[in-house]
Amino acid sequence: MKRKIGILSLGVLLLAGCGAPKLENGQEAVVTFKDDVKISVDDLYAEIKNDFALQSLVSMIDKYILETEFKDYMETAKAYATNYVNAMRQNYESEEALLQVIQQYYGYATIEAYEDYMYISYMESHAIEEYAKSLVSDKDVEKYYNDKAKGDVELSHILITAQTTSDMTDDEKTQAKDDAKKKAEDLLKQITESENPADTFKSLVKDNSEDDASKDSEGALGKVTYGDLPSTYDEILDAAYSIKDNEVYGKVVTTELGYHIILKTKSYEKESLDDLKDEIRELLSKDILENTADISIEALQHYRKTYELDIKDSELKRQYDNYIKRVLANANSTDEN
Repeated sequence: MKRKIGILSLGVLLLAGCGAPKLENGQEAVVTFKDDVKISVDDLYAEIKNDFALQSLVSMIDKYILETEFKDYMETAKAYATNYVNAMRQNYESEEALLQVIQQYYGYATIEAYEDYMYISYMESHAIEEYAKSLVSDKDVEKYYNDKAKGDVELSHILITAQTTSDMTDDEKTQAKDDAKKKAEDLLKQITESENPADTFKSLVKDNSEDDASKDSEGALGKVTYGDLPSTYDEILDAAYSIKDNEVYGKVVTTELGYHIILKTKSYEKESLDDLKDEIRELLSKDILENTADISIEALQHYRKTYELDIKDSELKRQYDNYIKRVLANANSTDEN
């Protein structure tokens, strides 16, 4: 997000003081010329109010609210911002080189200003996540527990992928996918028709699976349940939950990674609702975050209303209201597309 250099610091000086001229004495000079000509605080404020003040004001509003509402999270956010900038430093030969990039591509006058932006952004992300959790009711949690929560399972897989390249024609890519699926189906047939399918599965993993992370450990994916893997892989878990321990699922499972042969090695009892409720709430809140286009605006507006935000300056209030309308309209447009 690119911001105009120096806007926030200028807004702080004008609106918060710190030794600078104050608006209570608006005619005090900021700059003087000969013949007693001056630029007053009021003159400067009127000038920046139309062009820059809203952006600075919104930043100041949100920083105050976030640091008040999530005071205990400030050190975590500051550490994140510091580590982020320090990691950036490793890619540049000098502070001057890093500063040039920050000024050119991110629009900040100093490295410290950019680090503060990263800090506030992290605070905002935390606030939005906490807001999403607040939207999940106890009834939602209980329903998910009753309908979908399962005990963990340990499972293994053999993954066969289509050997496609970017220069292939569509027909060639389709053929590669068909070949990969047939290979998986042939392996599955060999496994299920053997005297001991689980042992046969384990013997074939290393030489056939194309998952480098698991093939040397008999295809083990570890102890998982719904929510531990991206939802696009729920079919793998569906397969595992439908079979007994040490049983191989009877069909090849297709995901965006390729074609999977699934073996369940162990099942665990489902934990109690009390033990799982925080985990379920977080899982359901992630779904809200992923599927609500305007969740960030909605969350920040929630906190602003909670703190009874009231912009006294009529012009800035008009600008702020228009700004919120534009942001919401853009979010709704993105959602529709």
